Amino acid sequence: MNEETKNVLQSSLKPTFTIDSDHEKIVEKAKLLTEDCSTETEKAVKLFYFVRDSIPYNLFMSSVFEEDYKASRVLAWGKGFCVQKAVLLAALGRAAGIPSRLLFATIKNHRVPPHIIEELGTNIFYAHGYNQFFLNGRWINATATFDKIICHKQGVPVVEFDGTGDATLPKKDLKGKPYIEYLKQFPPTDDVPSLWIAQTISKTIGKSKRPWLKKDQD
Repeated sequence: MNEETKNVLQSSLKPTFTIDSDHEKIVEKAKLLTEDCSTETEKAVKLFYFVRDSIPYNLFMSSVFEEDYKASRVLAWGKGFCVQKAVLLAALGRAAGIPSRLLFATIKNHRVPPHIIEELGTNIFYAHGYNQFFLNGRWINATATFDKIICHKQGVPVVEFDGTGDATLPKKDLKGKPYIEYLKQFPPTDDVPSLWIAQTISKTIGKSKRPWLKKDQD
């Protein structure tokens, strides 16, 4: 392993303001979830499924404020949208000793419900967040965005992850119709590009949006 690779891996293990992998609750949860695992691949899979299904996807948790992306805060809330879930998964991965980082892409979701399109004015999401784990000598994509329940309701495939191959959102739904279209992919990052996130998503959610924490807001 060359020096550049070592530096990249070291950076993807360090805690940050949002990826607070050294937070007591994050460390505790990562340890609890992976205590029966013997390999990093097994740990990554356990963490993936926890974030995918135990932290339900909720679009209206989106925010333009950096502190609302802290992994420990997302864990406490128990729900989040794609970027928040990706931050939590990265934090849990780092707490478990797995090099973990973030990926972002602009995607078009052809299965967005009409009322959401009416609310946002578009079915294009400019800052879709997901993850990469460094496992068995290479970076592997993992997308824990949509939980099993919401996928079943929408009639779309559930993303599965075994730690050996990329797990991204599928192009087709269960009927073979268009589902997710990746329009642009950005380089991986070790931390949340908070200013870019705020500037990007404020175009659709406004400049003062905070997470909707109450059920009657959803």
